[in-house]
Amino acid sequence: MHQRQKQTETMSTSKRDAGSLFSGARVYQMPEREFLQTVRELARIFGWAEYHTWHSLHSPSGFPDLVLVKPPRVIFAELKVGKRQPTPAQREWLNLLSQCPGVECYLWYPEDWDEIQRVLRGIIEPKG
Repeated sequence: MHQRQKQTETMSTSKRDAGSLFSGARVYQMPEREFLQTVRELARIFGWAEYHTWHSLHSPSGFPDLVLVKPPRVIFAELKVGKRQPTPAQREWLNLLSQCPGVECYLWYPEDWDEIQRVLRGIIEPKG
């Protein structure tokens, strides 16, 4: 899996809270649905085909939130906000997928926005 998982496991709560958007005296924590929509829009801007299972009630648990394809690249991304951590099933899917040659797997939080932009632009070397 991408290095982000290791960072997430050791990241302090204060750093993750610093990723919140501030509006005056109120702290705004982006809902996961809004974060997902923002990443999907950015992916489309940069020419990626994207897939998200809208309602996973009858699907196996843990499959990543987002699949992005822009040949020759394939990305599986799990998106989280705030202090939320991936479930064991989500970690297992990311681990299995990351063992497939050429597949990129990411665990992204809103504070990873700069990295997300670089990955989708193709500025950083893909980690598969």
